[in-house]
Amino acid sequence: MSGFWKSGVDIFPSFHIFRIMEKQAVISALAALAQETRLDVFRLLVRAGAAGLPAGSIGEALDLPPATLSFHLKELTSAGLIRYQKAGRSRIYTAGFAAMGDLLAYLTENCCAGIPHANDDEVGA
Repeated sequence: MSGFWKSGVDIFPSFHIFRIMEKQAVISALAALAQETRLDVFRLLVRAGAAGLPAGSIGEALDLPPATLSFHLKELTSAGLIRYQKAGRSRIYTAGFAAMGDLLAYLTENCCAGIPHANDDEVGA
């Protein structure tokens, strides 16, 4: 399924159905990624792939105290960029790959004056 996700629940069903992302969702996602620690967390989860990582492993990898990590995970989850599944007493976090793709698609929708596969050298020179 496509769209921004929060804990496995599609919080932007209109995008999934109509393929139109609300500007507010884009702004929220970009704002979440515009902070250094959250960007690091997101990139770590992208590298981890579909298996994801438990919160403790994320904190260890990025040398973050639990309270700080919790705050940033909450922000990324609220922005729809990551999701989690409970595994016993812990949470396994994964990047929202569909949300990431949707965000990139939204940002590049009108790229190159609508010319598909325009040469990168011709853009923005």
